[in-house]
Amino acid sequence: MTKTSGDASTTAQQTRGKKSGKKAKGGAARPPKIPNAVYEAELFRLQAELVKVQLWAQATGARVVVVFEGRDAAGKGGTIKRITEYLSPRVARIAALPTPTERERTQWYYQRYIEHLPAAGEIVLFDRSWYNRAGVERVMGFCTPQEYAQFMRQTPIFEQMLVEDGIMLRKYWFSVSDDEQLRRFRSRLSDPVRQWKLSPMDLESIHRWEDYSRAKDEMLVHTDVPASPWFIVESDIKKHARLNMIAHLLSTIPYTDVPHEKVVLPERPAASSGYVRPPRELSTYVTDHVAELMGDPERYA
Repeated sequence: MTKTSGDASTTAQQTRGKKSGKKAKGGAARPPKIPNAVYEAELFRLQAELVKVQLWAQATGARVVVVFEGRDAAGKGGTIKRITEYLSPRVARIAALPTPTERERTQWYYQRYIEHLPAAGEIVLFDRSWYNRAGVERVMGFCTPQEYAQFMRQTPIFEQMLVEDGIMLRKYWFSVSDDEQLRRFRSRLSDPVRQWKLSPMDLESIHRWEDYSRAKDEMLVHTDVPASPWFIVESDIKKHARLNMIAHLLSTIPYTDVPHEKVVLPERPAASSGYVRPPRELSTYVTDHVAELMGDPERYA
């Protein structure tokens, strides 16, 4: 896998951009965005395949772990949301661990992540993972040089153990350019439903762009190994990143259609003469907020 020091769009993007004739900020070429209708149709098709993966995992006892890493605002959360949209939360779980507790800080570093690994028939999506040590902990000085060096030695061995035990491990790095990351940060400033995504740590990453780039490069050198390779997802265009990542994930899992009995809805039985519904006044109903929004119903007549 080719390593680069930054997360800006690569030569492949530039080539596509020349064909489309579109230029991004700073002169870098970008591919044309996929039409919304095509995106929605393909996303739904891929999501239907993910449901097949879920049924296959349950039937075969397969265990799947998908690691999502990348810079802040790179599009990891949006992709995870699309993957799990139609899956059962009992089968496909998201592991987004908070800051370690005082007790967890005294454990073996991987210990708190191991607790979230899948049992038979489960899929676990790590929204950031043990690779925090190679990224934010390394850059912000939250770990010692000795802890960092030990992580780099142990991680390929740790992941080899997971793979040898039968876990299907997939690792994705979402790569976003500095200009696009800054644009996304700015869009969150005034967005009431996404302001919570901005933290002092996110803003600090703007000043430490090159530090994070170096940390990513070093991480790939040590942990991009045949048993558990990294796959880079170019994510300057979120919709492209989602489709590309999900399609690739599906291509790496040997799932098959699982036969199941056809569901037939029974006829509703005739009403019984012995049941009388209690008066509505005896129950407390939620306020009809929609009626308040719509106002006078006569104006819609």
